[in-house]
Amino acid sequence: MKPISLMMRAAFCAALSFAGTAFAVDFVDVLDTPAMPSARAERALVNGLAHAGTRIVAAGQRGHILYSDDRGAHWTQAKVPVSSDLVALSFATERKGWAVGHDGIVLHSEDGGASWTRQLDGRAAAKLVIAQSSNAQLVEEARATLVHGPDKPFLDVWFENEQHGFVVGAFNQVFATDDGGKSWQSWSDKLDNPKGFHLYAVRPVGGDVFIVGEQGLVLKLDRAHGRFAALATPYKGSYFGVAGFDGAVLLFGLRGNAFRSSDGGATWLKVETGVQSGLTAAGTLADGTLVLVSQAGQVLTSADKGATFARLAQAKAGPTSAVIDANNGTLILGGARGLRVQPLK
Repeated sequence: MKPISLMMRAAFCAALSFAGTAFAVDFVDVLDTPAMPSARAERALVNGLAHAGTRIVAAGQRGHILYSDDRGAHWTQAKVPVSSDLVALSFATERKGWAVGHDGIVLHSEDGGASWTRQLDGRAAAKLVIAQSSNAQLVEEARATLVHGPDKPFLDVWFENEQHGFVVGAFNQVFATDDGGKSWQSWSDKLDNPKGFHLYAVRPVGGDVFIVGEQGLVLKLDRAHGRFAALATPYKGSYFGVAGFDGAVLLFGLRGNAFRSSDGGATWLKVETGVQSGLTAAGTLADGTLVLVSQAGQVLTSADKGATFARLAQAKAGPTSAVIDANNGTLILGGARGLRVQPLK
């Protein structure tokens, strides 16, 4: 499995405990520390982008969430109650949205991303697993979390509407809500993921819902039985995302690998992307063009529902982990160097 950097945080806490009273250190958990205002927030790491109506919202490190009402020309930092690193966003309406990240944090906004409240964190998530799961290993891990502190991030979030949504993350974490996040249910027992692989993305394609993860894991929601069933694919490396349209599902991940299905995931064909870097995120333009971005900063576009891709010319590329259409002939890209605008022509 890919190592999770937040394990370093747990090791640091353990070191402080071992030191005892020899060091006068007052540790304050990032879950209890509001995000600090920063003039450099828009130039720091950005992991996720989403539309909240016409507004664009970005999420990144140290609890930073920013929003723009002028297609990325200017950004305002939101009020966030934690300083955990944030990874992904989803808005069900122009007002109601969710953000997830490290320490098992789930945040909710009711004002288009301008301010946020906590709905779930790793501590509460562990208690839910203990109360709801029949998997002895999951319960044991949850008990350890309550002792040592949360070290498992949520890596993606998707809401179908104001009430129904999923969050997924490291070590087979899946939680669902049917009341807009007021309560959550552990779904980790409801996945064909016996090895507990990390789950990197949850997304709808047409009327289906897919989860993708490491070592070729692809899961499809079986609504009739209330669980996610595994699908076979030709690739055994990690998938970082899934995108597509009615009649076309696209998986993408490590080393530029992408696979496309036109039969709901029963069979897959390899798509030649022309890049060797990991494909990290996807977006869709108003005209239906599909966009993929890579860890190396390449931007790929497809006008035929992901069957073929062309590389967009760029004056300067940088590591990219998020992309969104600015609806004015440009893309907003997010990555290790913050936010930037990329013309489509």
